[in-house]
Amino acid sequence: MIDPMPDGCASGQTYEHERDHARLAKQREAVWKWIRGGEWWMLWELQLVTNAPEASISARLRDFRKPKFGGHTIERRYVSDGLWEYRLAPKEVTP
Repeated sequence: MIDPMPDGCASGQTYEHERDHARLAKQREAVWKWIRGGEWWMLWELQLVTNAPEASISARLRDFRKPKFGGHTIERRYVSDGLWEYRLAPKEVTP
């Protein structure tokens, strides 16, 4: 598995390393701690346990799908009224 918190991997038009790196790394680590268990989570539930905004949690889940953050499969399923649940799908092990 690739380290979900590699240094120097964040980017984007508004990203400034000195201002944003520590905050985003802390968010990735917090979301990873909970999502890696394979349980289904709604964004508001992850917000309660990570203390990060829902929009940031959603962005961190998208990060985990990127190759530089492990290329993980983040599944989603519809709950109701526009709400979704997310989970980290187990990686297939090849013999």
